[in-house]
Amino acid sequence: MQVKVMLFAGLRELLGSELVEGFEGDEVSVSEFRLRLGERYPQLGPHLECAAIAVNEEYVRDGSAAIHAGDVVALIPPVSGGSGETPHFLVTADPLDRDALRELVRTDEAGAVVLFEGIVRNHHQGHAVLRLEYEAYPSMAEKQLAAVAREVLEEFGEREVYDLAAHHRTGTIEIGEASLLVAVSAAHRRDAFEAALRAVDRIKETVPVWKKEYGPEGAVWQEGVEPSPSATGTAQRL
Repeated sequence: MQVKVMLFAGLRELLGSELVEGFEGDEVSVSEFRLRLGERYPQLGPHLECAAIAVNEEYVRDGSAAIHAGDVVALIPPVSGGSGETPHFLVTADPLDRDALRELVRTDEAGAVVLFEGIVRNHHQGHAVLRLEYEAYPSMAEKQLAAVAREVLEEFGEREVYDLAAHHRTGTIEIGEASLLVAVSAAHRRDAFEAALRAVDRIKETVPVWKKEYGPEGAVWQEGVEPSPSATGTAQRL
């Protein structure tokens, strides 16, 4: 049987592209799949232990669970922790680091890196804004940021968009500070701009983050849009 294996971030760079792996029989366990993949690609060895496995866009934590012919398996590196390196997807109360995010997606192949900054402004719909406060469901929000990246990279798969990272800030954010960063690298500037715009739009539609606006007359939660998850499945964590 054959299984499509999707790779992201550093793992994608390590092996160059997604894989199609063959296994004997009609199914293989997640544990056996992980073992066989490590044997076939020794360079994955240091990364497999901390990587999560998703099958058909759902996490699979049970090593005895079966992978079947035609399944799509994602090998998902962690978003944060352990190494101190900048994660691709992050929800944090700390100020956002523009330079770190830009360098995270930059590659020698890329002719363009677009960095979008969502900035807190001092007005909204004709009234003054003093500051904003963001609340999030952090673990789910990070998974959904990763799902948006996967969706956009798939959508732009034939247009040489290489990498995408997004960080969202929570807590109180003052006027002029960044609440959202999205970085995209691509071979060409048009693709980088369009992929960044698509990612920002999808983040606004899907990521569980809520905004309270503080003005001279008090504070009010801003109305949002009904969540619109990816049609291909639920969110995953990179």
